[in-house]
Amino acid sequence: MNLPSSSELALSFLIGCTVKATLLLALTACVAYALRRHSAAMRHQVWALGIAGSLALPLLTFLLPTWHPTALGSAARILGSGPAASRGYAFQNLPSMVVNAATASPVAGQLSQLVLFFWVLGALFVVVKLLVGLARLAWISARCTPVDSDNWIQVIAGISRQLGIARRVQVLQSADVAAMPMTWGIVRPRILLPASAMEWSAERREAVLSHELAHIARHDWFVQICAELARGLYWFHPLAWFAAASLRRESERASDDSVLNGGIAASRYANQLLELARTLKNAHRGWSAGLAIARPSNLERRFVAMLNPKLNRRRVSRKARLLAESAALCLLLPLAAMRLPGQDLSGKFTGTVLDPSGGAVQNSTIVMTNHRANTIDMTTSNASGNFVFNALPAGEYEMKVLKPGFAAFVAPQIVLESGRDLAMTVKLDIGKILDTVEVKAERSTKAASAETAVEQKQARVNIGGNVEAAKVITRAQPVYPASAKAAGAQGTVVLHAVVSKDGRPLSLQVLNSQINPDLARAAVEAVSQWRYQPTLLNGEPVEVDTVIQVNFTLLP
Repeated sequence: MNLPSSSELALSFLIGCTVKATLLLALTACVAYALRRHSAAMRHQVWALGIAGSLALPLLTFLLPTWHPTALGSAARILGSGPAASRGYAFQNLPSMVVNAATASPVAGQLSQLVLFFWVLGALFVVVKLLVGLARLAWISARCTPVDSDNWIQVIAGISRQLGIARRVQVLQSADVAAMPMTWGIVRPRILLPASAMEWSAERREAVLSHELAHIARHDWFVQICAELARGLYWFHPLAWFAAASLRRESERASDDSVLNGGIAASRYANQLLELARTLKNAHRGWSAGLAIARPSNLERRFVAMLNPKLNRRRVSRKARLLAESAALCLLLPLAAMRLPGQDLSGKFTGTVLDPSGGAVQNSTIVMTNHRANTIDMTTSNASGNFVFNALPAGEYEMKVLKPGFAAFVAPQIVLESGRDLAMTVKLDIGKILDTVEVKAERSTKAASAETAVEQKQARVNIGGNVEAAKVITRAQPVYPASAKAAGAQGTVVLHAVVSKDGRPLSLQVLNSQINPDLARAAVEAVSQWRYQPTLLNGEPVEVDTVIQVNFTLLP
């Protein structure tokens, strides 16, 4: 299966995910602001769920069934659907015209490819930066020495029990005496300490380990990696960068609160952080994938927060965490399944329009109507009778093919599936001829010959160089029956006939049986004597249906 306009489809998918991620992250920011008087751990939980949701949106969009909300469809028709939606079904009364609404634009395709190129370039930069940080952590781990001192192991075990950490935490000592303490890892978390850590006081040792173990208890490193990946996916979006920065800030503040909840005085803890920031180097320089204890970018705000005794420093309870996760899931699933206007596009819909002889019909108008979305798309057939619609929204369509001289072709249900090509061949029938004859007579009670006035507008019409419509070359004038005049009968006789290849009307039939029989007989007698110039299809005579209206009118 070939996917048409792959760059346009990919760009549409990216735009759709970006719109959804914008809604999700904006809502996350609003909730975090509303919880500004709650604990940093609660706000960190909110940001973590929002970022994880924005990262999962593309995958869930593929996995979940499509949902087209009616409200969004109505809004799109009002705000951005353009003239097609406002026309409704007026196309049924439009004259045939050349409308090429679906021809692919090379400029638009090149622009889509250019936008995708820059998106991939930006995403690769962020991902490469993350990979460099992970490689640096692996290099550091290989050059470090495990700490197996009983004092350190006992402190780690005690704090781990308080925080509910069941995983084994490995402590590594760097060869660098000025390395900043940091943590990383999911299944096997690690804490990095400088070479000078063995000389620390018990108070500093407890403060540093409490802070790093608080990160491990909340799985902060994994969440931060998710934030980096989301920032790579939406690198052009300011909200993605704001969310990642907010997550890291709340992560550090929540770990500070955990240290303070462990019984360490705020002033003494602040002094320890300040001393670490002064004596140790911030070696990561933005390329480290670890969580450092004294990152200087937000240290001042952390000091202000930890010295404020009125702040809420509570941990997130299990009940609150489950409630937040359930609410986030209830929001994320319908948002991922939702298809915005312009998303969920089908593949190419192509076809060929032929006449009864198998010849190509040029400049026929093909109209695709989606009654559910209330949209109309049109294109025309080329010199070979071929037409193409590039990437219409998936759904059910009514298809009409219109061409003067031919009967309208109607397919009430064409199903276009997402990403799938569809091709079909349409064969048009010759259209019916319509003649109108006016027969007028003075009202009289005596039988007399009727004065007739015949108005006939019939001309030879060239249509697309393929069909030449028939015209009457010999016409017998209908005579108003005396019996009908005496009875005051008048009305229109509608006749159906088949014009043969030699121009004779065959199989004459009265379509409106309620008309006066005398009027019907007079119309049939006259029309049976008519002779037509035959209808030509590509130069060859063909039989064609005709409808003749004979209007009998009594003058006042």
